[in-house]
Amino acid sequence: MSLEIKDHSISKRIKVIQIQETELDKLIFPFNKHSIQSLEYKPFSRFSLAKSVDEVFSGNLSKNLNEILKDRNSGTAIIEPNIKNSKFDKDFLVKLSTAFAYLVGLPNFDSMTDKYYARFHVKHSDSSDSYLRKAYTNLDLHTDGTYVKEKTDWLLMTKIEEINVKGGDSVLLHLDDWEHCDEFSSNPIGKNNFVWGSPKSKKVGYKIEHPVFSSDNDGMPTISYIDQFPEPKNMEQGLFLQRLSDALEQSKKKVSFPLSPGSTIFSNNYFWLHGRKAFKKDVNLSRELLRIRGCFFDSK
Repeated sequence: MSLEIKDHSISKRIKVIQIQETELDKLIFPFNKHSIQSLEYKPFSRFSLAKSVDEVFSGNLSKNLNEILKDRNSGTAIIEPNIKNSKFDKDFLVKLSTAFAYLVGLPNFDSMTDKYYARFHVKHSDSSDSYLRKAYTNLDLHTDGTYVKEKTDWLLMTKIEEINVKGGDSVLLHLDDWEHCDEFSSNPIGKNNFVWGSPKSKKVGYKIEHPVFSSDNDGMPTISYIDQFPEPKNMEQGLFLQRLSDALEQSKKKVSFPLSPGSTIFSNNYFWLHGRKAFKKDVNLSRELLRIRGCFFDSK
């Protein structure tokens, strides 16, 4: 089965993979073999699930996902399955997202949920300690895994469900497109170690140190940054982070677009930053998301 892959209308760096209903139908039987609980309790079952998905596409899905995610010129795939039929429920989407992840690598343990993935809601009212669930505040550009010891090569986000939602567009920025990349990535302050912590909801009981900017094997800049979690040691670091935040949010190279329910954003976490625009107020607003982040199979 051939894959339909095209450039996103807003950026040629972003590749769109569309999966038709006839192809999803072929997954119903192998997916029924695995309950959500069995996927959580038996890690080997996730590989079986991924193999079932890849076989539908004769191995082309894993090949293309790996090529896209590792290619500095692209690095992001939007996967759009046709799930308009009610037979493709929330559990189906969790299984499909799991399969996508295990076609490229191993997910990190997500301390927030004590699983290999996290599912969470964004609603009208919120009492959390993180911008992640603040519906009416922009989620500024950032990368994932800044406060954990595990390598985070990639990030997968699936929109499970959306009810009474207006706004909340996804926002992305490729590091090579950013107007101020050279200025900040070459600044010695950005290459110094910063302390990174996290709020209680993340359930990570330690802090780590690493720079904001590093380099890949080809000497190209990479970034590990989120505005809420660094703990600057001095005025120099604090002012650097403020300038960095301003330069990212004011960038004219950001791209934003709506993501349809059931769709997945799959991004390289070293040279793509991601965020979300604020929602329009609605007391009945509800969005459910699934997050998986991890490292490539061949990552060292």
